[in-house]
Amino acid sequence: MAKKSKIVKNDQRRAIVAQHAERRAELKRIIRSPETTVALRIQAQAELARQPRDASPVRVRNRDAVDGRPRGHLRKFGLSRVRVRELAHDGQLPGIRKASW
Repeated sequence: MAKKSKIVKNDQRRAIVAQHAERRAELKRIIRSPETTVALRIQAQAELARQPRDASPVRVRNRDAVDGRPRGHLRKFGLSRVRVRELAHDGQLPGIRKASW
């Protein structure tokens, strides 16, 4: 079980990312565009740098949906490897069963 403060902080980061996503995409498009003037590109880079750090999507951590465990996250399930194993053994995940050969 992860600390509650870490889970809450990560949820706040997700909200900040969503809030700034549209403007960040617009600024990045301006910066990447070959038709953009140098002055406009520098201005866009400066505005991008002024945005909050947590507005960047790479700062969001993938966590287990049940207990918030940050490591061993499996995207397909939204759970950690430990939780997937527990639920699979209990028969809680349809279509998943232990491999044997």
